[in-house]
Amino acid sequence: MLQASRLLDVRAGSIVSPGEVLVDGERIVAAGASVEHPAGAEVINLGDVTLMPGLIDAHVHLFLHPGAEDLQTIKESVPQRTIMATLAARADLMAGFTAERDMGTEGAGSADTAVRNAINEGLIPGPRLRISGNAIDILGGHEDANDFNPAQHVLSNATYANNADQLVEAIREQFKEGSDFVKIYETGHDSIRDGVFSTPYQYTVEQLKAAVNEAARVGKYVAVHAMGEPGALYAAEAGVVSIDHAAQLGPETMRIMREKQIVAVPTFTVFEYFADHAETPAAAARERAIFEYHIAEFKKQMAAGISFAVGSDVGPFPHGMQARELVLMAKFGMSPLEVLKSDLLNGAKLLGWGGQIGELKAGYFADVIAVPGNPLEDISMTQHVSFVMKGGVIYRR
Repeated sequence: MLQASRLLDVRAGSIVSPGEVLVDGERIVAAGASVEHPAGAEVINLGDVTLMPGLIDAHVHLFLHPGAEDLQTIKESVPQRTIMATLAARADLMAGFTAERDMGTEGAGSADTAVRNAINEGLIPGPRLRISGNAIDILGGHEDANDFNPAQHVLSNATYANNADQLVEAIREQFKEGSDFVKIYETGHDSIRDGVFSTPYQYTVEQLKAAVNEAARVGKYVAVHAMGEPGALYAAEAGVVSIDHAAQLGPETMRIMREKQIVAVPTFTVFEYFADHAETPAAAARERAIFEYHIAEFKKQMAAGISFAVGSDVGPFPHGMQARELVLMAKFGMSPLEVLKSDLLNGAKLLGWGGQIGELKAGYFADVIAVPGNPLEDISMTQHVSFVMKGGVIYRR
């Protein structure tokens, strides 16, 4: 039995006071202001905090850390990166993120399968994971080793696929190796000049449809890295489940997204981090211009009524710090409740755990965190997690 001064009912958009959550094994039995107190139940009174569902990050990179991303895959072995990924998973869990979607190992192949499985088997602490394995990209695409001496044949950080047949082949190989979904790079590299943003597409609508159909054949889905048009439109027309980064979405793209219930995942935190940590003034100016463009477009996207999930793109910035994403989404126009619904309700659905996580309800997994204050009034409280339970197991107290 967990007790606290308050409890968040995210679907109702309200705070219940006091708050109690009865847990049996890995599931919630009851939650509310007052629930049944079975004889012999252990009571944990957490005091003046708010109980709420564990946070969800729909865009993480467990196999990345701050520093030159392209050099990590050259200097660090896959075993070394896998060990670091387990530490990243622990840091994210301790920060209150009890479920995540890993959007590509960036050159570590299917090593995320081992991390997910070790977490599921209770061997290491970490969030519930949906994993993509290595992301998929074209020759010379966004994640290729474009800035190195060609004679060195430096490997891409993604799996090559240059046409529909190669996409299907890559997807089948990744599913064989344990991936839960497909991550495809659909745009890049990005540029902005005099306020005009542009990014080339990588796959046609027909090629993306081939990928979507192959994933659907075995009950899985495709998510894309797509910064802007026309790639975002091609992805929406093909029927992906999420458009990640989404700095530029045209009216027709957003219409299709509403119709097909495709979510946008803005990942503001990584844009802010790149702008604040650029190596040169020129790079900082470029990153800041793209960030500010993204913010302005986000306001248009909200007005258009598309759905969002919360994903931070953590990895290039330190793991465990990604609650900043919720703060930024509120800063740029969402109410705290809208941010929390995007994170907990939309995130649970996007990760395939709708009706199992994202709310404190009977029958749901006992993924519970505690934060100070009232997150409906101050979303930054999610950056100060003091208690973490995942599946009925206490990891932080």
